[in-house]
Amino acid sequence: MTITQTVEIPSSRSLIINVPREVPTGATVRLELKVIPFDKKEEKPPTLRLTKKELDGILRTAQTPISDSLTGILSNLGDITAEQIREERLAKYL
Repeated sequence: MTITQTVEIPSSRSLIINVPREVPTGATVRLELKVIPFDKKEEKPPTLRLTKKELDGILRTAQTPISDSLTGILSNLGDITAEQIREERLAKYL
């Protein structure tokens, strides 16, 4: 179970921790406390949030000459199995 909570530190510098009811009383637990001060002057860089549809559109229009050329080579072969692809690759060595 992970509990994350952002709190303001009071002038007394003391915090009270309320444990969820799911933890039985008398249980032995391991408590981890990470104190990460937020610097108000430093702003986080903006995050880029895209939907799957937007990401697919970007990837479709991206310039990828190697994969485009490979797609062009395989496009006229129709339905082809992995074994047939292997044979086509090895044909120049036979």
